[in-house]
Amino acid sequence: MSKVEIFEPAMCCSTGVCGPGVDPELLRIATFISELEGMGKKIVRYNLSSAPEAFVQNIKVNDALINVGMGALPITVVDDEIKKMGDYPANSDLATWAGMTREDIIEMIKKSQSSSGCEGCGGGNCC
Repeated sequence: MSKVEIFEPAMCCSTGVCGPGVDPELLRIATFISELEGMGKKIVRYNLSSAPEAFVQNIKVNDALINVGMGALPITVVDDEIKKMGDYPANSDLATWAGMTREDIIEMIKKSQSSSGCEGCGGGNCC
């Protein structure tokens, strides 16, 4: 499994539920990372306000912030290489970088659908 790290802008919480409006992108990433962790995968998230030393210690992230500015965040680093800047990665990318196989991903989707009550919806838009 690759080492996956996400360097995020300063915020009060990792879910985006801490302000007046919920950021759906933060909710998506927090939920998906939680699902991956439930499967034994590890993705490390660094928040600029709570772990600024991680931003300084990672030379590539530090350089990106100096050269691009805060707009570079979030930055996703996989095995010490920047893979994505300015946006969170897609779930499929995270799953791949976390070492999941296609079969693992399909199984995770099936479990997610069965636990959310999506089975038997007849192919409608309920899922």
